[in-house]
Amino acid sequence: MLLLLLLLIPLFAGTAMLFVPIPLLRYLLLLAAAMGHSTCTALLIYQCRRVGWDLAETPAALGGLLHPDALGLVFLALASLLFLGAAIYAIGYLRQERAKNEVHRHIQDGSSFTNAPEQRFLACLCYFLAAMSLVTTTQHLGALWVGMEITTLATAPLIYFHRHKEALEATWKYLMICSVGIALALLGNILFSIAYSPKLPTDTQQMTFYIQHAMGAEKNWLKAGFIFLLVGFGTKMGLAPLHNWLPDAHSQAPSLVSALLSGALLNCAFLGILRGYQVLSAAGLTDFCNTLLVGFGLFSMAVATIFIVGQGHYKRLLAYSSVENMGVLALGVGLGNSAVFGAILHAVNHSLTKGMLFLLAGNILSHYHTYSSHDVRGMRSNMPVSAVLWMGGFLAISGAPPFGLFVSKFILIRTMIEQQQWFYVAVYLTILAIIFVGMSAPFLRMVQGEAPPAVRESYRENIFNVGPCILFGIAVLVLGLYIPQWLREFLNAAAKLAGG
Repeated sequence: MLLLLLLLIPLFAGTAMLFVPIPLLRYLLLLAAAMGHSTCTALLIYQCRRVGWDLAETPAALGGLLHPDALGLVFLALASLLFLGAAIYAIGYLRQERAKNEVHRHIQDGSSFTNAPEQRFLACLCYFLAAMSLVTTTQHLGALWVGMEITTLATAPLIYFHRHKEALEATWKYLMICSVGIALALLGNILFSIAYSPKLPTDTQQMTFYIQHAMGAEKNWLKAGFIFLLVGFGTKMGLAPLHNWLPDAHSQAPSLVSALLSGALLNCAFLGILRGYQVLSAAGLTDFCNTLLVGFGLFSMAVATIFIVGQGHYKRLLAYSSVENMGVLALGVGLGNSAVFGAILHAVNHSLTKGMLFLLAGNILSHYHTYSSHDVRGMRSNMPVSAVLWMGGFLAISGAPPFGLFVSKFILIRTMIEQQQWFYVAVYLTILAIIFVGMSAPFLRMVQGEAPPAVRESYRENIFNVGPCILFGIAVLVLGLYIPQWLREFLNAAAKLAGG
């Protein structure tokens, strides 16, 4: 029942949004859906933990089509938690947008603001959550692919919310590039089927069948299938050089959408790659996968470094930081052993940190009305809470202690040293050092100095626009100091599925 509710709650809420004319009721419905989804996710994780993460004992639904494991539940929990934070943020954000558009339309032609754009926005937001729930709870690669395709269709209107030409360009770029990537991932699924033919699974437990019979599959077809999965889902994940859609989409979308794209959607694409990795590992092809993942990981980090240094657009800066951190995830899985646990932990820390930073970027944009870090000054005087969180987010995302990303990045370094991969150590540390220096300049510039005369009044910081950021920031700080035993067991169970 919990599994069905994970799909039905956002689907029902999204459909209801299209017919609810009163804004307050829509906001209450959004909060109820977010809280209901988070509650179901927590209960599902508790049930799976009680049976020791044994897939044979965990709940299933729809004839086994929905059958989560620890790996999928990690990303489901992150998506649900970020959606809850984004839902709280959305209330203040949409009320501000309504007021601004009401004034603009009245000045332009005397007409009143219509509910339709907001209704469509909230509906697509809920459909996006439903699609991610499908991706993270299924053991069928076909259903996972369908869920990823739905995320593309559901998020395109969200990116185009502001309806100007830059948003339109970013939306089309997102649709075109990600659709090509998803098509390549579909071809990877087909090649996997060919590798197992003529003996194919007859039920919905496709992953279980693939893993159990991996040694009898045709290895060359499996290799080809994984390459297409890596390139296809890597496009959606933002691995370089397949990342071109990501900076535009993240920079033009509303900040709460950017938080979900960076903190949840990229993880879902990463899960698609990990599913293929599980199959090839069972077939004894781990080294083949590791070589590709390490290569893509280091290359993504290097490419991101080039664009981070000197970047004046602070939302694009955060977007390229996502490219870098997706490279860290790929590198961690490619290194194997304890680095896989580090990669899963890094995914948790990155999602929370990037969710916080993108929501804060929305506060900055709302107050300063500019994307340029050169034109933002004096945050510490007129938006002090956001300024403290902004600097804390910078330290966290750059891997400085005592935040959680320091721990996860340090685990990767330790694994490289244990494996005596000195070249990887040198490249990895060099990239991290350059990124730290490159990101420090704009972050410090925005917080210090004197605010421009037009924005010297204090920004109205309230529970809606800083509350979720505070909670995310506290979580990342705590994870840098102490990982609870239940969370350690949870992440260990997920890492074991991915070869750690």
